[in-house]
Amino acid sequence: MAVEGSTITSRIKNLLRSPSIKLRRNKAGNRREDLSSKVTLEKVLGITVSGGRGLACDPRSGLVAYPAGCVVVLFSPRKHKQHHILNSSRKTITALAFSPDGKYLVTGESGHMPAVRVWDVAERSQVAELQEHKYGVACVAFSPSAKYIVSVGYQHDMIVNVWAWKKNIVVASNKVSSRVTAVSFSEDCSYFVTAGNRHIKFWYLDDSKTSKVNATVPLLGRSGLLGELRNNLFTDVACGRGKKADSTFCITSSGLLCEFSDRRLLDKWVELRTTVAHCISVSQDYIFCGCADGTVRLFNPSNLHFLSTLPRPHALGTDIASITEARSTPR
Repeated sequence: MAVEGSTITSRIKNLLRSPSIKLRRNKAGNRREDLSSKVTLEKVLGITVSGGRGLACDPRSGLVAYPAGCVVVLFSPRKHKQHHILNSSRKTITALAFSPDGKYLVTGESGHMPAVRVWDVAERSQVAELQEHKYGVACVAFSPSAKYIVSVGYQHDMIVNVWAWKKNIVVASNKVSSRVTAVSFSEDCSYFVTAGNRHIKFWYLDDSKTSKVNATVPLLGRSGLLGELRNNLFTDVACGRGKKADSTFCITSSGLLCEFSDRRLLDKWVELRTTVAHCISVSQDYIFCGCADGTVRLFNPSNLHFLSTLPRPHALGTDIASITEARSTPR
């Protein structure tokens, strides 16, 4: 029996060594390589955005970026065409933001040891990578000068980093104990603000110190004075522009639009008259608040006076040419 067993084993070994078997393996491998080179991603159906931090728009080109799993979709509304950035780590994209000039896109991801990545939008290729978070990246943002990127980790990560991305170094860092939902840079790049659950915090960046010191310096943070709104969930934040550059605007999930002064004091707030408020965008002349059921409210940043409610987009499949009457949307 032992002799027969060794004979069978030797026959199997000889068979595996035969040229015909190797040729078949090579052909199968070549077919896989040929198939991968021919298959390209043409169109993505669906979206995995969980908040305002997962949707970005380049104001210069009008290009819209949003995640779909491990893919970033770059959609041009003018051409009605998609381009795609594939995350090589295959980790789900959780947050993204354009640089002020629209040339670069920064992304954050989830999973163990996630990376903050910078992509060249035109080439759709990665140009920088930072791995300083452990569990996931909640939100990312470029500074107005595009010199720095700020990234905030998930609640269990508890880290906020300021990254000089072209040098690939973290220039300032600190811990944050609350769940952060959004981040916004001031117009002069001197500070940025994070918003979250019972959380509004102003982080001050001393550019002269971070430029001279090679090591990571502690990031100075000061909490906003929330007063009677201290128990709210702040879903989004946007620093003021132009004449209101010293102010910071944010919204709560319960439907309040709030303004903080340059002293971090909650100065005033107004009701959005909605069940839920999701996102905010601020220009020199307007404040746009994204609310429930596709409602967008407009306010004056100088006094928080209500201006208008934008018309809702038409339902899918609606023949716009057949619509003859304009309907006003109630406030």
